[in-house]
Amino acid sequence: MIKLKNVSKFYYSKGVIAAGFTKVNLEFQIGEFVAITGESGSGKSTLLNVISGLDTYEEGEMYINGKETSHYIEKDWEDYRRKNIANIYQNFNLINSYTVYQNIELVLTLNGQKKREVKEKVLQLIRQVDLYRFRNTKVSKLSGGQKQRVAIARALAKEVPIIIADEPTGNLDKRSAEGVIKLLREIAKDKLVIIVTHNYEQVADYVTRKITMHDGKVLEDKTLKEVEKLASPPGNEYKNISMLNKLKLGIRNTFNIASKFILLFLVYSFIVCALMGEYSAFRKEEYEAKKSGYNYIFQDTDDKRIIVKKKDKSSFSEEELKEIENQENINYVLNNDLLADQYTSFTTANQELWIGGTVKSIHTLKGKVDIGRMPENDHEIIILGSKEDYYLNNNYEVLMDKEFYLSLNNTDSIDPTFALKVVGIKYLPEGDYSDYQLYVADSILEKMQFHINQEYSIITVLFMGKNYDSTVYQNDFKLDINESVPVGKAWISEDYQSYCAKSNCLGKNFSITVDNLYYQEKKELTIDKTYNKDNIKNLLGLTNYNTNEFQEKYNGIIYINPEDYNNLFNKGTYQIGVYIKDINKIENTLQTLNKQGYDTLAIKDTLVNSSSVEAMRILKTIVTIILVITLFFICYFIIKIILKSRNSYFSIIRMLGASKKVAKQLLVIELLIVSNLAYFLFVLIAIFNQRGLLHISFIDTVNQYFHFSDYLLLYIIITLMSYLLSQKYASKLFKSSVMNAYREEV
Repeated sequence: MIKLKNVSKFYYSKGVIAAGFTKVNLEFQIGEFVAITGESGSGKSTLLNVISGLDTYEEGEMYINGKETSHYIEKDWEDYRRKNIANIYQNFNLINSYTVYQNIELVLTLNGQKKREVKEKVLQLIRQVDLYRFRNTKVSKLSGGQKQRVAIARALAKEVPIIIADEPTGNLDKRSAEGVIKLLREIAKDKLVIIVTHNYEQVADYVTRKITMHDGKVLEDKTLKEVEKLASPPGNEYKNISMLNKLKLGIRNTFNIASKFILLFLVYSFIVCALMGEYSAFRKEEYEAKKSGYNYIFQDTDDKRIIVKKKDKSSFSEEELKEIENQENINYVLNNDLLADQYTSFTTANQELWIGGTVKSIHTLKGKVDIGRMPENDHEIIILGSKEDYYLNNNYEVLMDKEFYLSLNNTDSIDPTFALKVVGIKYLPEGDYSDYQLYVADSILEKMQFHINQEYSIITVLFMGKNYDSTVYQNDFKLDINESVPVGKAWISEDYQSYCAKSNCLGKNFSITVDNLYYQEKKELTIDKTYNKDNIKNLLGLTNYNTNEFQEKYNGIIYINPEDYNNLFNKGTYQIGVYIKDINKIENTLQTLNKQGYDTLAIKDTLVNSSSVEAMRILKTIVTIILVITLFFICYFIIKIILKSRNSYFSIIRMLGASKKVAKQLLVIELLIVSNLAYFLFVLIAIFNQRGLLHISFIDTVNQYFHFSDYLLLYIIITLMSYLLSQKYASKLFKSSVMNAYREEV
């Protein structure tokens, strides 16, 4: 079955060549029980390793069933060992963290047999070697004789034609040794059994052939008993190990040595935290840079702001507004969203003191005021501005408790219904010189609806059959309000008489049309009186000016009642601002609103950013790559030290029939399990932190700036790192021969 013709084995170490054995010529057949003896260093164990296919040979030819093997590659030797060879070792080569059952089961699992197929067979073998009561005991707790019987049972489990035993009784007492030899003799009836022993007397009564070696050469080859030489059976055909069994072994290997698992888990936790920390820090910087972008249309560039409109451009009902406000992740709703982008001016009654800025709801003001107090009624206002501002710093008394009125744009008038008193001042963060932000009650915001609609509307006056845009001319056809004018009436300049038949416009009707993005409103008015520079004071209560001043400031304006004016613009809410709680959930909020039939626009997506954002992204990519590479090599050296104790495990499974490919896959699975546990534990902690069950500031930063895509990207990076770490380690561990890998340190 096996024939060696002038076979030699050499070792190369640091330029020195040493012979394991030289010019060996031997032949072995099924049915033989062969003992190879000799002093230590004579080459007998090396010869066994070559016969077993665990080690290579450099010279001569070895034949297996008449076929040459000098051309064999690693895969050929793997197939040979798997189908033909079972080894029994002096130091047992058992997996100490496995039970007796698991050690025997392992060889069958590696050779593609399913769990239900092997259970009865394994238990039968355990009974055969008289270890049934130890079947669930870890082999590390067994005696030497018991361990050797486990090794024999494992060899028998393969059902291969050749049993190779290297000093199988070397670590056993006399009684145990005799039991092992008897068992091997029984096995040898239909197999080829070759044992190496330094104590020939132990086996002399059982072996059929004795081979003596000295200094790498065969001194004696003596047949002691004639045996019936059987035909060489074909090597067993085994299936490939299933993916499910690989996973089971990978999971078992992950947790069977607690200290190893904990150390690997700490290493991967470090990798996860380092990558998460670095990536979230850059995410934060990138986000802050992006947040500081500008937009020429929107004044309020709050990243948590979403503009919402109805698809049919109709106004929002109260029920719709409440439904939106009650949704998850919505902090509050600004009914008059256009106010957020409108610079609104307020002035005192004598128009000597002015304040202006963006008007916001008092409910959105965070923290306490620095000067004064919080509002106690709807007609009190808070100013937010820079501490370096002239009025807000040393001269804030000028503003405090003063009443300010809304200044109507496109007019020189104020709205007396907007009487707001400044009761508090709050300062912006140091270095922030933004315009004033004016915080008022929601009722005031609602009353300002007409003012905003006016700003975004085209006002057309249809006067005596002809349309006039009220914003084109300086004063002509410009609208203003005056409480002296009756509702439904209009007072016009005397100069308009020329537009009318017989120069008489009194009693004539004309219309005012307001047209904007959302609605069109038309109002019919009757000309009731005319004014000039002489009667303007009596009619409208306005100061009489000389001719030049009258022409510039008043002449041409059409005065109407405030109620009529307001009715043109108080037409409900057509655009709202939705302010969310959690910026990380903004995409979900947008999707929900869109599904409900609304058009949405996230302000954060409208900002124009400087080149610093792009530079930040490039820097983030470069630093992340450098960090990944650095972590890879640091962690490789640490993992190499941790896994050094696993070298024998992977060598043993290869001796049992596992290919290099399978051994690598088991290593990959083991490291991937640990890396996944570290990653998903971090994710779980992040979820707990987000829900308030934990309070870790580092995790808060990750939660705030990470999106699903970021988690996915880092998961891919960590998984790829784990895979490459296993491949790099495997490339050192799984050398061309099993014995080299077993002997050498990685």
